[in-house]
Amino acid sequence: MNDANQRDTAGHGLTYPCGTPPERGEAREIARGVRWMRLALPMSLAHINVWAIEDHGGHTLVDTGLGNEDTTENWRALLAGPLSAGVARVIVTHLHPDHVGMAGWLTREHGCRLWMTRTEYLQCRMLAGDSGQAAPDEAVAFYRRAGWDEAAIETYRKRFGNFGRLLTPLPASYRRMRDEEVLAIGKHEWQVVVGAGHTPEHACLYCPSLKLFISGDQVLPRISSNISVLPSEPDADPMADWLDSLDALRRRVPDDVLVLPAHNEPFTGLHTRLTRLETSQRRALERLHATLREPKRAIDTFVTLFGRAIAPEDASTYGLATGESIAHLNYLVNRGMARRYEDDSGVAWYRAN
Repeated sequence: MNDANQRDTAGHGLTYPCGTPPERGEAREIARGVRWMRLALPMSLAHINVWAIEDHGGHTLVDTGLGNEDTTENWRALLAGPLSAGVARVIVTHLHPDHVGMAGWLTREHGCRLWMTRTEYLQCRMLAGDSGQAAPDEAVAFYRRAGWDEAAIETYRKRFGNFGRLLTPLPASYRRMRDEEVLAIGKHEWQVVVGAGHTPEHACLYCPSLKLFISGDQVLPRISSNISVLPSEPDADPMADWLDSLDALRRRVPDDVLVLPAHNEPFTGLHTRLTRLETSQRRALERLHATLREPKRAIDTFVTLFGRAIAPEDASTYGLATGESIAHLNYLVNRGMARRYEDDSGVAWYRAN
């Protein structure tokens, strides 16, 4: 999911106090009653971190991994071993399949409820419903406007609807989480801190007494989260939402927390990382604005934004890069820094004002 993201392998100003990641089937306690587990992903990131918090009647799980047989076997081993107390509820930070994929299976197996924010749950249901459907004309037009050729469009048509194949069927009802809500989980209280940009209503969890912050994909230590415009909302401005969320996190969550991210390792230095993410994003926008002295299509901006060309044959990354490029371009257009126009073929071109 993050193949198109900018990487920050240096991790300036961050520390990683939890050591090497847990092995398959291990649930390592990193704070009283809070366990770290790692599930495999068949993509470049290779893993997702998920969390188990001791609760009344079992564990509260935060995020679930992809809905596939390998992840199912891993969960069975964990639940027969270190998590044998069972599952009291399942919290999912956001709608992406590596986070929500096993939520349906886990809630059915353990007779418990799924907790998500409303927008994430409903959009997940919408995307899952695309399975078996033909790619809509509006989505095809979206990618044509971005500059995709017919071969890339045909690949998109063939791949359309894959989202629902990556998750077990969601339960037909859920428990809504709201921003600033306080959840009692076991002996501690956790505050819901909602961010946006990566997805519309991404839930993070902050526990003041344990000084822990479960960040999902909203804050990652070594990569920047993908911020994309989707065909369903082509005029969206998720980059503005993302930057606003970084500022809100700095105000609402103190710097002395241990951050538990969905990818890479737990780290300290939250405010340093937030500042670095914002600075990097604003520099990318400046680079893009400068290069728009000459008209560009969305697909012409990849080297400027990501430091490398991305070929249509790498279909997943090509789609992510396109969505993120349009997010940058929409941000500039909405602030009067660039203008958009379409040529006779319906392709969108952007030029700096």
